[in-house]
Amino acid sequence: MKLSLATEEIATFYAKMLDHEYTTKEIFQNNFFRDWKEEMTEKEQEIIQSLDKCDFKEIHKYFVDKNEARKALPKEEKQKLKEETDKIQEEYGYCILDGHREKIGNFKTEPPGLFRGRGNHPKMGMLKKRIMPEDVIINCSKDSKIPVPPEGHKWKEVRCDNTVTWLASWTENIQNSLKYIMLNPSSKLKGEKDWQKYEVARRLKGVVGKIRSQYRDDWKSREMKTRQRAVALYFIDKLALRAGNEKEEGETADTVGCCSLRVEHIKLHPELDGQEHVVEFDFLGKDSIRYYNKVPVEKPVFKNLKLFMQNKDPGDDLFDRLTTGSLNSYLQDLMAGLSAKVFRTYNASITLQEQLKALTNPEDNVAAKLLAYNRANRAVAVLCNHQRATPKTFEKSMQALQAKIDAKNQQVEDAQAELKRAKADHKAKKDVKSKEAVEKKKKLLEKIKEQLEKLNVQVMDKEENKQIALGTSKLNYLDPRISVAWCKKFGVPIEKIYNKTQREKFAWAIDMADEDFEF
Repeated sequence: MKLSLATEEIATFYAKMLDHEYTTKEIFQNNFFRDWKEEMTEKEQEIIQSLDKCDFKEIHKYFVDKNEARKALPKEEKQKLKEETDKIQEEYGYCILDGHREKIGNFKTEPPGLFRGRGNHPKMGMLKKRIMPEDVIINCSKDSKIPVPPEGHKWKEVRCDNTVTWLASWTENIQNSLKYIMLNPSSKLKGEKDWQKYEVARRLKGVVGKIRSQYRDDWKSREMKTRQRAVALYFIDKLALRAGNEKEEGETADTVGCCSLRVEHIKLHPELDGQEHVVEFDFLGKDSIRYYNKVPVEKPVFKNLKLFMQNKDPGDDLFDRLTTGSLNSYLQDLMAGLSAKVFRTYNASITLQEQLKALTNPEDNVAAKLLAYNRANRAVAVLCNHQRATPKTFEKSMQALQAKIDAKNQQVEDAQAELKRAKADHKAKKDVKSKEAVEKKKKLLEKIKEQLEKLNVQVMDKEENKQIALGTSKLNYLDPRISVAWCKKFGVPIEKIYNKTQREKFAWAIDMADEDFEF
């Protein structure tokens, strides 16, 4: 069937994702089919009645072949394409900020496609529309050369606002949220902002004891409002929960944070698995990622929660006298710059530092030290509930690793046999040459054993990390100076922890921190 241009383009979005698990989800299929039908001509709508009867395999194959052909291009062709990309980067990828040439983060608008979302997002599969110049607001200084819109088009607006850091913005059609073009994380401005964020979290270290004893006192307050705030703050501090922002009615997914928890999101167990006063949490957090946790809490917290839940329906707010706004303005009074988010940064960073102290053995080789680092990082990711689905390639890469280990084990056996032969030879001859041969075989065996150990460590690391996203906390919640100091102290090359892009982002920390840095 020959499709109209718009209908065909949207069909290609779906076809490209055929081998992705998204296209097996009912919610994805329903959203896609509804949006696709809206863009069809009347005639197409009459014929195409059910998604199950559409076969996208040939379109899918076309794109797979195209992709393979691109990978198989000769080196010169690839180089040519790279030069073209670099040319575009050179023209659009930089801006002048306070007289300095700074790199722009992502200078392209998002292409049209199907919305994916994270977790089980209720809008997955919906059509992301193409961004036109008429949707885009440009932000630059009055005296600068204003970018020219494509021919026959005009910008939505050109403004000169130097109180914000974005260079262009538009509103995307699915969640109605603003999207921005920002400076690259390695830019001076971003680095300063980053540094300030971690300095505020470090300042919290000095007052956190006082804040903790204050909220403990407030658990007994006469005012219900104060009690609710104190219990919420305890959760934000102990469990690194997000505060959760108020939402417009009927907006996006039903996700909550600490302040917007409802009665149905928690269960109270006076005793569970041999522990007393256990609270069972089960709710959808940011990006529709499920937060499920059973936590023993202090007795007054447990009693207060019971009180907050009295005479309420499952859909009622647990903290009905509390808003994120009122919580943050209270925190602001306790310490300048303090908000609920700072607790997350503080607790993540302090956890990393304590875990590194506990887990690192100075005698270990680099591979074992890296395992310790990833374990410390994992403790933070678990605290912050940074989950991911097990990667699709997980099984395959584990099998490949296992094959390497089997081959290495064989090498160890061979090397042991050779060493045995060399020793017997030396015993018979007792000359210098045979002695050297023994030493050589010994060294070789040690080297192979070390390689085997490294592979075994990799397997452990991979297995432990398969459902944990380590990157999120590493880039957003952990003071990079802790990692830099650890690398310098234990002789671990910094490139083992941060890749090139991350090293650019954290250049300020790499310059600033010595091995004695304490968060």
